[in-house]
Order: sequence, then structure tokens, then C-alpha cells
Amino acid sequence: MLDFEGIERSHFAGISLGTIIIRQIAEDHPEKVESMIMGGAIMKLNFRSQILMRLGSIFKSVMPYLLIYKLFAFIIMPKETHKSSRNLFIREAQKLYQNEFIKWYKMTADINPLLQLFRSVELPIPTLYVMGSEDHMFLPSIQQLMKKHINHSELVVFENCGHVVNVDEPDKFNQTVFNFIKAV
Repeated sequence: MLDFEGIERSHFAGISLGTIIIRQIAEDHPEKVESMIMGGAIMKLNFRSQILMRLGSIFKSVMPYLLIYKLFAFIIMPKETHKSSRNLFIREAQKLYQNEFIKWYKMTADINPLLQLFRSVELPIPTLYVMGSEDHMFLPSIQQLMKKHINHSELVVFENCGHVVNVDEPDKFNQTVFNFIKAV
């Protein structure tokens, strides 16, 4: 698409699973990526998320996929302050069909080797991680990652936010992203 539109380089922003896509684009075409903004980044599936994936795998063929999605939403975003993000997650899940859900599920279940590669190599591309302090599933791994990725990466943590920081604090998220892009 960038080639088609004649765009040489671009800033990429993604949320949750979108951060994995952005990182893969940067791996494959670093010359196209001016910077990466990773909101609610997923760079490691912790023990809790691995158990969640296994349980989903067991029940995906006997339970309605929407029920599994709702369960995921409550586990990833459990607090009352995460309600808007949780509802958005569920609303978007309702647009999927069972076959699409199974493809999504398979993709996320097989993602660990790719995430391990991402954690082991810091790309020489300015990268902003924007995480919520209440993102108990993914913030700890990003904090660990920041101990290794020190040359081109920056972490901003929003207090009282969950996994989907751009929904929990949209104005603050946008301002943080704009400031980062201006500084690149």
C-alpha cells in the first residue's frame, strides 16, 4: 500500500495485536518504518495468558466463540474502569464469524516464537510503548523488555488504565503520540 501510494516511510501505530503486525512490518521492511507506536503492546504471553489460550483451545469447539471472547475480555480488562475497552472488544468480536475466530485464535496460539524473536532484537527504529498501569497481562513483559531495549525504545505508562490505553485515555494517548512523532 505504501508503494502504491508513493509513500517512502511512515509512522506506524497499533494497539494490542496490531503491535505484533507493526513489529513484523518493521522486521521485513525497516526502511519503510519511521517510528513505531505500540499501545497495549504484546511482546510475551505470560503464564496467565498461556493458560487462557490453552483453555480457549479446549473449549473453542464446544462453546460459542462469543462467550470465549467475553471471557477473554473480562480476564484481560477486569476492572470497572476498563468497561469501555471491554465493551469495544466484545462489540468488535460480534462482527466475527466462527471460522474467523478460529483463524484468529490459531494465529495467537502460534505467536510465541515470533514474540521471542521480537524480544531478543531491538530494531534501530524509534519505538514508543504506551501501556496502562493496570495491564496485568502485558505490562510486566514490556517493563522487562525495556531493560534490554534501551537504545531506541521508550515506555510511557498511564496510571489507572488497562490494556487498551487509547480507549481508557484517548486525549492523553493522542497527545503522547503526537509529541513522540514530533520529536522523531
